[in-house]
Amino acid sequence: MIAVDGKQICTSCMYDHVEPISIYPIGFVVNNQQRAVRGFGLNKSDKISKIELFESQKPFMYKLEDEKKITVIYYLHKSGPVKSVFRRGLDGKKTGVFASRTPNRLSRLAIQNVKLIRIEGTTLYVEGLDAINGSPVLDIKMYWEPA
Repeated sequence: MIAVDGKQICTSCMYDHVEPISIYPIGFVVNNQQRAVRGFGLNKSDKISKIELFESQKPFMYKLEDEKKITVIYYLHKSGPVKSVFRRGLDGKKTGVFASRTPNRLSRLAIQNVKLIRIEGTTLYVEGLDAINGSPVLDIKMYWEPA
């Protein structure tokens, strides 16, 4: 069961009876950021966050230091109740989850482009990541902006 708009819905029904998939983290976010207890956003905003990758990820980091920006995919491990329609925290506009950046979403997936500051071993120092401390990192990609 999953809660949406305060009602319990059958998970199998919500996802059209498709079997779930397994995704493993490659590391975790380390910073002082926590979700705000009330309202929108974070209660502390670190300019620089660390992404501590597992040592097993080292072979996949080849030439990563050449990138100025990267795209980080992470899991929203402390998201709250899901509402299908609500007022966005950024501007108060009434929207659905897919027209927002709310962490309170069914998939609990987040993606963000960040500036890569430096790499020390398997630790990436990045600027502009709004993930909270302890967020599992699922993947890292080079930043790409279509022409």
